[in-house]
Amino acid sequence: MNKELYNQVVNSFFHCDPEAITRIFNEFLTAMQAQETMPPSSGMEQNYETAQANPEIHAIPGNLKDARDAIFPYFWGTDGWSSPLHLENVKGPANYASLVGALACLLKNPNLCTDTYSQRSNELEIKAITSLANLLFYHTDDPSGVFTMGGTTSNLYGAKIGIERVAPGTMRTGLQGKKIAGIVSTASHYSNQSVAGWLGIGADNLFAIPTDEAMSMRIDLLEEQLEKLHAEGYSVAFVTATFGTTDAFGVDDVSGIRRALDEFAQRNDVTVPQLHVDAAVGWVMSFLADYDSNSNSLDFSNQMLETIQRIQVRCRGLREADSISMDFHKMGWGHYPGSALLVNRRKDLKYLARTVEDTPYFSEADERRDPALFTLECSRPALGPFSVMASLNGIGLNGWRLLAARSVDLANQLKERLEKLPYCKVLNLQTDGPHVVWWVLPKGRDAKQIYREVQAGTMKAEEYSHYTSEIQRQFDKRSKSMSPKSDARLSFTTSIGYAPKDMKIPAWKAVFFNPKTDETIIDRIIESIEDLV
Repeated sequence: MNKELYNQVVNSFFHCDPEAITRIFNEFLTAMQAQETMPPSSGMEQNYETAQANPEIHAIPGNLKDARDAIFPYFWGTDGWSSPLHLENVKGPANYASLVGALACLLKNPNLCTDTYSQRSNELEIKAITSLANLLFYHTDDPSGVFTMGGTTSNLYGAKIGIERVAPGTMRTGLQGKKIAGIVSTASHYSNQSVAGWLGIGADNLFAIPTDEAMSMRIDLLEEQLEKLHAEGYSVAFVTATFGTTDAFGVDDVSGIRRALDEFAQRNDVTVPQLHVDAAVGWVMSFLADYDSNSNSLDFSNQMLETIQRIQVRCRGLREADSISMDFHKMGWGHYPGSALLVNRRKDLKYLARTVEDTPYFSEADERRDPALFTLECSRPALGPFSVMASLNGIGLNGWRLLAARSVDLANQLKERLEKLPYCKVLNLQTDGPHVVWWVLPKGRDAKQIYREVQAGTMKAEEYSHYTSEIQRQFDKRSKSMSPKSDARLSFTTSIGYAPKDMKIPAWKAVFFNPKTDETIIDRIIESIEDLV
């Protein structure tokens, strides 16, 4: 062995050199700061064939500058979503308190599988999970949970608990021909189909309940579907409600679903299905759940106080959920991955449990706590707990309230102004969140009347198709004419989740996830629409 070369590798990459590391990190921060002053990037040219043909692993050991040079072009070519013009989807910039937490985590690199590999980082996970559970469940007795790879994985955990409740032992023996069903709404995230497929019940056994105009699951149709599935010999393992749909921020009536499930189970003498709530997008509204509107210490307007009171009513339903998914990397402005599964009762984790004998690699695992005995992953990063606790305590409860309320306020302002234009129709007036979905038709069209006819079922499919094509063309026209320096980046959805008379509704879409977005950007959105001929 070349001992001199070996020692060079160890000294360069396994000894902490604060000066060299901070110098390189300052270069990244400077680049990030420069990009924050620029409009949203349309994306640099990408050549996947070249990337695959030239993987480029250096043969000779180098130093930290070589590591920097290998990735810097891709760092510069990745948008940090720091521009206030980014309104196209449920993504915003990561906050810098989260960065502090993430850096601390990366320096120690704990694995949250057992205390042996994570030590006090496991304690931090419990602290973070309990803090989030107290926000969402509102100070439940014995909550628990874990951070996961993403919202899809968190939903998978909730569904899996449901399967084990109605078909005990499935973890070991499989479904064995049992007819297992899950239920979602038509506005739910498509990842629920992935969950059904990966868990083995099959996407065809995931049944979608239509929503009302507020993108909320219709309880009457849920009740009908539950009885129908029971009559057909199905065991309904879970109902996944949505708290903040991805397109329109629809919120399901969690309390109403709870009553429907309990009454269904009692009436038919069956196990109550797991009530899981996908709150990946909407969980942040729970910061407003106990805001005192009477003292109004943050000086919100009367209109915003009315909105907060409606939000508080919806948040109360979360207390009746069995489990909840939330993504801190969405409207928590944290770093990926920042997803978590929360369970209202710690004992429900038993449905996912393995024994120490099943995990000989973790022979030292403690059955009372170590997550390796019930998590899907054997290796789990601690970025979630570190970035979440740094963000929660850095920004503070009132800071989070201001951020959440401001995003809703901006969305309400855009809704109000769009609704005044006769050729526009806001499609989610009944939701209280940071999302706006709407139609823009050519001037001279009565968008509201067209929408009423669609809802009533009096419009022919051919005529409706003509109008939806116009809505898409108007969006494309704005996209081609917009100024990258002043016009917000919007997006387009082919279906908001509400489909009256089975007619899918497309829409323009803006999501106010960037705290730096302000009224001037709304002014320009309206101007750009009015400029369309």
